[in-house]
Amino acid sequence: MSQRTHLVVGAGPIGSAVVRRLAAQGDAVRVVTRSGSGPDLPGVEKIAADAADASRLRELAAGCDVVYNCANPAYHRWVTDWPPVAAALLGAAESSGAVLVTTGNLYGYGEVDRPMTEDMPLAATGAKAQVRVRMWQDALAAHEAGRVRATEARGADYVGAGAESHLGERVMPKLLAGKRLQVMPSLDTRHTWTWTEDMARTLVAIGADERAWGRAWHVPSALEMSQREALTRLAELAGAPAPRVSTYPPALIKTLGLFSPMIRELPEVAYQLQRDFVMDSSAAQRELGIAATPADEVLAAHLAAYAGHAQARHAA
Repeated sequence: MSQRTHLVVGAGPIGSAVVRRLAAQGDAVRVVTRSGSGPDLPGVEKIAADAADASRLRELAAGCDVVYNCANPAYHRWVTDWPPVAAALLGAAESSGAVLVTTGNLYGYGEVDRPMTEDMPLAATGAKAQVRVRMWQDALAAHEAGRVRATEARGADYVGAGAESHLGERVMPKLLAGKRLQVMPSLDTRHTWTWTEDMARTLVAIGADERAWGRAWHVPSALEMSQREALTRLAELAGAPAPRVSTYPPALIKTLGLFSPMIRELPEVAYQLQRDFVMDSSAAQRELGIAATPADEVLAAHLAAYAGHAQARHAA
């Protein structure tokens, strides 16, 4: 197979993982961030550009086989920052003829009473969810009109190195140190978690498989646990004491929101932890042959990232 060329917009945990996978295949990769950051690998060209600059993205997408939307605007700025970025990416894919592959999430489904499948209505009413719904509807309309080939991978809350997560920086250092933990309510509702590497693997797979185009896919994700169960298992794998964990009181969440724009936005999506929020990813496994990484492997990888940071801090 001849070498393919890819444009990856964003070099956070997902974008960087996509770049690594594409480079490992021997493909050429252009990775775009505001600062020109990204993995230092053979075949990878790092470019500083604004993802909302439609003209610049069209230039960078020229000659590319696939364009990956792995951008991640600040959480509290989704409503203002996502529309121009999404429009620029759609235009870049259309002008170049590249497949548009979008890193999606589950926000569009809103509050659910059963495991989420890709055919469920995108019925969410929250502002952030509506932005993501419109992004997919615009891409799908362009696909159905024959202007572009588009697909989307939808993941749950992330776990993995560098991921912003309810199981991330706010809790992992304390868990490893045997300290008391507090998490967003609720502790015992069922929840799906997506490993960043599984998201990247799915994005690369659907970008290369024409059977995947024209629809959205749930990322195969084997980790389905409550926050309490996940934290308890992480402690067991780390050889740490059983976690002492409680939930933040509502008054404290409100107070923290005065100082943190991200926490201020969380009440809009609080339902995702306050009730069961489980994703069915069987379609991608069955139809595309993408397997989910076993839950303990995912937790071990998540743990390794934080254990490594803790060892580095201790050595310093």
